[in-house]
Amino acid sequence: MNELPPDPPRLRAILAHLDQQITDHETVGIYLRLQREAVQAALAQAETPPQRRSGRPAKGAAPLRSMGIAQVQPRPQFVVQQKRTPRGPEPAIIHLGDCSMIEGTPHPISEHDARVSLTDPNLEACQFCRPDTELGMDVG
Repeated sequence: MNELPPDPPRLRAILAHLDQQITDHETVGIYLRLQREAVQAALAQAETPPQRRSGRPAKGAAPLRSMGIAQVQPRPQFVVQQKRTPRGPEPAIIHLGDCSMIEGTPHPISEHDARVSLTDPNLEACQFCRPDTELGMDVG
């Protein structure tokens, strides 16, 4: 471990610098945690062996796809959107999963994560779908 200076003024200056760095990079930390959760979910799904049914399908039974019926994946209840611009990233925006104002690739988040994210001053609630109102927070 690095040796720290013994005097309080320099220790306070170091502590203030570290606190500022944590504050400045909190949004990046949230984004990386969300990415990590998405990768963990994909890994868990990839490692789960497909379930096989025993026996043959009933005579005349056709898979849903061959009958023109698409299997619909449920949309996540909440998503976070991070937009990058030439000037740098804009504040992340929390949306309801079915919001038509989502731009780019949204990242699904749980209701708990949406609630926590909406208390972060570096994140915003979508003004169109109002996830804060859906959660009973109404921070806007």
